[in-house]
Amino acid sequence: MTLGNKIKELRESSGLLQRELAHRLNLGEGYLSKIESDKKKISREHLETISKIFNEPIEDLEKLWLGNKIYSLIKDENNALEALKVAEEQIKYQKKYK
Repeated sequence: MTLGNKIKELRESSGLLQRELAHRLNLGEGYLSKIESDKKKISREHLETISKIFNEPIEDLEKLWLGNKIYSLIKDENNALEALKVAEEQIKYQKKYK
């Protein structure tokens, strides 16, 4: 699931219209539509507001947000999956020696 899919799912399950959520996020309705279809990115600051509106854990939203950022960086790389494994090992190594 992408962050855009998740936002749309949360919005629809709560009965909010796009224009209502866009207003609460101080975004244009068209921009929110593009976020929900993964054509535009949302700022990290908006995640906190979305978390509060829908009572969704911020950690879950941040995971999707970071996943989208990583995906956009490596999606066209031939060795993308291998690079993710290397990054995972580096993260584990850094946590071990901090």
